[in-house]
Amino acid sequence: MMLALIPGHAKAHQSLRSVIEGMPDRLFDSAEYFVFTVLPKLLVIVLFSWILIWALTLFTDRIIRVSERHAAASTRVSQARTLASVLRATGIGIICFLGVLQLLPVLGFNLGPLLTSAGVAGVAIGLASQTIVKDCLNGMLVLLEDQYNVGDVIKVAGFSGQVESMTLRKTTLRDGDGTLYIIPNSQITTVANQTRDWSVATVSVAVDFSANPDEVLKVLTEVAQGVYQDEAYKDAFLAEPTLLGVDSIKGSQVLYPIILKTKANQQWGPQRELQRRVRIALMDHGMLPGDPNRVFNVAGPTNTQGAHLTHDHQPPPDPTANKPHEVNPFTGEGL
Repeated sequence: MMLALIPGHAKAHQSLRSVIEGMPDRLFDSAEYFVFTVLPKLLVIVLFSWILIWALTLFTDRIIRVSERHAAASTRVSQARTLASVLRATGIGIICFLGVLQLLPVLGFNLGPLLTSAGVAGVAIGLASQTIVKDCLNGMLVLLEDQYNVGDVIKVAGFSGQVESMTLRKTTLRDGDGTLYIIPNSQITTVANQTRDWSVATVSVAVDFSANPDEVLKVLTEVAQGVYQDEAYKDAFLAEPTLLGVDSIKGSQVLYPIILKTKANQQWGPQRELQRRVRIALMDHGMLPGDPNRVFNVAGPTNTQGAHLTHDHQPPPDPTANKPHEVNPFTGEGL
């Protein structure tokens, strides 16, 4: 009322009043515009992006199922899983990026200045994200050169385990104790693939020096052939077990290596079964296990069959271990 009485303020008061009275209409118009114009566009973009991600996931899962059904070798299945994993991760990233670019104009953001500023900032971001670029490039090389696949047991960057998943940026390993390692691909310089095409397990059987090597080899051959012909393990072998003979002698321990060549990552079952049967066979034939720290037996007189009789060899006493002679300085008597 006081402003209305002041000259020059009546017109301003009338304008302010009209603005306040018109605000509900503007708010209603904005809400109506958002509900009937903006919101449907947002829902269409989100729904379309979700359909693309669902179709991509369905496609990659079908690749894995078809490879498992028709692939002749397990390596092909591993390659299909690796390719599906990379396609899924890369495709989802591209779909989400394009979806965000479609959402911003609907929400009122002008992409022109945004893309211009992004181009300028991209140089700085590119310099700061060189490691990510290296990760992706190295991941592409690993995939193209087929260095390893999902399911392989590998050793990279000082860690070993089974490959659970792989993308262009990182490789995920699961160790034997359940530890999960996430390794950026840029840190992978040397790959040790322990399950490519086939695997080899070497079982070194230690037998005492007193056992006849010919008898030992005969027993080990029977045990190895028994595991090879066992129906539970026969399909895992690619070749018959190989005995290399006497590999080394350490003290009273004589080593007899047995080599098992199996399909990729299937050597563990036959290896454990072979060791179990070797333990039983040595006990049944009265053969002692080798021990490099066991006291030696030296050759003595021979018996009627020409075999050497042995007796325990006692090492000579150590003179430094004798207690020195001590004299009591007060009485002169020995202690």
